[in-house]
Amino acid sequence: MPTQQEQHSIQAWSLINRKYLGKGIRVKRFRKPSRCQIRNRVLLAVLMANDIKLSQLAEELGVSSRSVSAWVYEGRIPGKKNLDKVCQFLGYPHHILFNRAVTVNSPIICQPSSSRFMRRTLTRSPVDNKILTGLCMVHDLSVSDVSEWMHIHPGTFRKWLHQGTLPSPSFQDRAELFFRIPKFILFADCILHDS
Repeated sequence: MPTQQEQHSIQAWSLINRKYLGKGIRVKRFRKPSRCQIRNRVLLAVLMANDIKLSQLAEELGVSSRSVSAWVYEGRIPGKKNLDKVCQFLGYPHHILFNRAVTVNSPIICQPSSSRFMRRTLTRSPVDNKILTGLCMVHDLSVSDVSEWMHIHPGTFRKWLHQGTLPSPSFQDRAELFFRIPKFILFADCILHDS
């Protein structure tokens, strides 16, 4: 028979168990990736700009969610069959979505200070440059901050996003330097639209 002290201890543990363990263990469904964990920023940018979750893409293509996560977070390139499916579904060629140079050398972009992506960028008017808009979402950058850091007018940057305007070569070079992604990928929406 338990002593008075042991009985009190057992009752205390019983109350603790009912209070905490009875509710179940809370685990976040998705990890919030840091910028250095995203190897394929272009693929994630296109998905974010089109409001497609990784699980939705996996379901649409008939592959596992783990595979899609590996494409985005680990920079893996899918097999020929799945590569064709992804490119057809999203409407971009494979050298844009799965560019080996971009996934292997995926650096953190050089943003001088913290910023915050503004949702009204998407809601104000239709977005024609999905990749550039998605990259702002991936890195949580506001239009005004990016334009200030790149030394361009905010209205000019908005034209790139909303009207799909192809900037001059010098502005393309500035964008390439800032985002550290080749300009033919950054402005692929404009180039593909024109051709």
